[in-house]
Amino acid sequence: MTYCVAMCLDEGLVCLSDSRTNAGVDHINTFRKMTVFERAGDRVLVLMSAGNLAITQAVISLLREHAAVQDRDSLWNAPTLFECARLVGETIRGVHRQDAEALKQFGVDFNASFILAGQIGDEPPRLFNIYAAGNFIEASADTPYFQIGESKYGKPIVDRIVTSRTSLDEAAKCALISMDSTIRSNLSVGLPLDLLIYRRDELRVARHVSVDWDNPYFDMIHKEWGASLRKVFNALPDPDWSRWPGEDQLPPCVEVVSS
Repeated sequence: MTYCVAMCLDEGLVCLSDSRTNAGVDHINTFRKMTVFERAGDRVLVLMSAGNLAITQAVISLLREHAAVQDRDSLWNAPTLFECARLVGETIRGVHRQDAEALKQFGVDFNASFILAGQIGDEPPRLFNIYAAGNFIEASADTPYFQIGESKYGKPIVDRIVTSRTSLDEAAKCALISMDSTIRSNLSVGLPLDLLIYRRDELRVARHVSVDWDNPYFDMIHKEWGASLRKVFNALPDPDWSRWPGEDQLPPCVEVVSS
């Protein structure tokens, strides 16, 4: 399993992915889930993947091969991010046509999802969530972020904090907190992390770093976020049960059974 989160903001893009793969407790390995296609001054595309590693690697390898062939539709010559998302979807369907039936015979589901973020030329930065069927949706001002993989533990902080007006630094901090919460609750997600920051209209990656436990900022987040949560929890008052309704005030749909 893995966890990836990407945010499309007024200032640009923030993308974060882990690198752990898990095929049981005895088979935990590290594989990068973020692939960057960059042609400075023309386009920056960030592709993150979750799901069956063999499937996602096949999709990415095909996209790379197609990009290396001149005069073929590829991520290098697609005119818009929408067309790039369509190409990724078509590639997923191609892998499905080739491998899905064989996988099914071995009891393996065709499980793959992708996040595509980036900017091409004069169009604004865009963000897409691409599903295993090859269809996709685009982020909006109301929902400027997507998560794939093991997202439930890191979702609450992103839901509460991130809007399209969030700064890149604040979004990066939120993404790292979201990842730390996920790592703490799920052993199938782990370091090192890939963190990428892209500033709107620069058409080049502003920052792309690998984050491990020796990273002082992430180590600070790991320690301070947990301590801060405990502090807030301890500051909240315990429930005053005398002010809560008794059994005679319970709604009629609640049945109280006594022995």
